Amino acid sequence: MNTSTIEDIERLEKLEELILELQELADGGAIIVVEGRKDVDSLRFLGIKGEIRLSSQQPLLEFTELLSKSGKEIVLLTDWDKKGGMVAHKIIQHLLAYGIMPNTQIRAKIRTLTKKRIKDIESLNNHVNKLRYEIHGITKI
Repeated sequence: MNTSTIEDIERLEKLEELILELQELADGGAIIVVEGRKDVDSLRFLGIKGEIRLSSQQPLLEFTELLSKSGKEIVLLTDWDKKGGMVAHKIIQHLLAYGIMPNTQIRAKIRTLTKKRIKDIESLNNHVNKLRYEIHGITKI
């Protein structure tokens, strides 16, 4: 077994742990915030069944006000390109004004595990399935 295969196995295990953590948060009532419809499709394909909201459907100030009124945990999963970083920053700033700090840890961990391979949530399901296929020879567990 070569080093990259061991690294890929570890990367896939960590990504699957994060997907499970995300599902548990969603099952517990957390709201997952993404940028676009393809991001929602990607998460649904990975088995995330909870509430997912699009940050792109209304002005961010209104969007974050609605989030703050929900009383639920907010999980921020914007892309890690320049636009996604700006959207995340603005959402965090707006939510902090309401005394709410969204969960950004999962986004940061996914970004670290996938850097230089993918840059957005919409590509996550294909990336995970590619790793599953390369390592296990299957497309979905």
